[in-house]
Amino acid sequence: MKLEGAWVLLLLAISVSSVPIDRKEVHQEVKDEEQVESMDTGLYYDRYLREVIEVLETDPHFREKLQTANTEDIKNGRLSKELDLVSHNVRTRLDELKRQEVSRLRMLLKAKLDSTNTQSLQMDHASLLKQFEHLDPNNQNAFEAKDLELLISTATKDLENYDAERHEEFKRYEMLKEHERREYLKGLDQEKREKEEQRMQELKNKHREHPKVNAPGSVAQLREVWEETDRLDPKEFNPKTFFKLHDTNEDGVLDEQELEALFTKELEKVYNPKNEEDDMMEMEEERLRMREHVMKNVDTNKDRLVSLDEFLKSTEKKEFNTPKEWETLDAKPAYTEEELQRFEAELRDKEEELKRKEDTLRQEQELLKERGKALEAQRREYQQAVLEMSQRQKDQAAAEGQPPAGPQGELQFRPPQHDDKGKVAVVENVEDALVQNNLPAEPPQNLPTHT
Repeated sequence: MKLEGAWVLLLLAISVSSVPIDRKEVHQEVKDEEQVESMDTGLYYDRYLREVIEVLETDPHFREKLQTANTEDIKNGRLSKELDLVSHNVRTRLDELKRQEVSRLRMLLKAKLDSTNTQSLQMDHASLLKQFEHLDPNNQNAFEAKDLELLISTATKDLENYDAERHEEFKRYEMLKEHERREYLKGLDQEKREKEEQRMQELKNKHREHPKVNAPGSVAQLREVWEETDRLDPKEFNPKTFFKLHDTNEDGVLDEQELEALFTKELEKVYNPKNEEDDMMEMEEERLRMREHVMKNVDTNKDRLVSLDEFLKSTEKKEFNTPKEWETLDAKPAYTEEELQRFEAELRDKEEELKRKEDTLRQEQELLKERGKALEAQRREYQQAVLEMSQRQKDQAAAEGQPPAGPQGELQFRPPQHDDKGKVAVVENVEDALVQNNLPAEPPQNLPTHT
């Protein structure tokens, strides 16, 4: 089973509580499982993490401890000690999962060494595995409490850095887009460049002409969802009812995915996939910014989840009823001109490096072609030498008066001699003929006589 938002955010603690144990309707359970399958943590060890969680959920004792544990119990490693009390079958399956993960990492390491043409393939894999922080490399065959503790702490740290990495990736995307725009304009003549710059500016202005965007998490934004998405009477707006309506998996909290779904109406005011001036990558960055804004102001315990109590308390704040207008991405560039210049310099360095590699590969290819030609010439010379040697042997045998040898070294007798008139020549001297063909002049002795 894939990780739900709560699993992604609190790893082992929230998953069980986010999926109710008692389900009255089978089709609802299937629906929830399909929803969970569509999610991904984005971690390179995502599959291993999910499989460990799935196995742990099958143990009744661990599942019970998981439901009663809080975030701190999980992050400080207290929950990991409960691993010693799980069933033998669960421990055996966890051991197998770890061995598979170690094997996978070894394959990755070998592929990395091969790709870098590193010759030291006899390096100690145990020391190499230490660069992966989500498992204990000193014990490669058994899944122990330390493995669970490392898995939790590493995933927590990686997930905390995940949003920052997404922002950095978006910034590089925007800089690359601007770089390509400038390079494109450089290739045009003066007249075409001016027309294209004017067209681009008109598209940019058109994108900025959108309705007012409500601050995410404000009363105006929530009321808009209540009325236009939920199709409910705006006069009957109730924060508690709103929370329960959008807690789609009924786990008592709003996770990141449930929060981001609330911003769709606001994003539709700015972005339309059919419009040339609207970039869907920017829309996703806007969605991320909105979610971070709500988490910053509502998620008081910083567990990356919004509980009902946190949500209701946020509605009592002044910012909820009188928020500032939300500034979209077009109000402020994602990068500075200095950052763009450094990025372009980096691109030039990479292009030069790729060009050098291309030249090196081309030279190696030409060298291989020359070597191939030389080997082909040597092969032909060898064949010619063999033919000449064979012909010399035949000529030498003929000069010595021996019958020529056949392909397998067997003797080949000469055909009958003909005279000038085409008749078979009659041998007058039998002894001379025998000597000429290397046959004995006298018949062998002691042959059996016939009567």
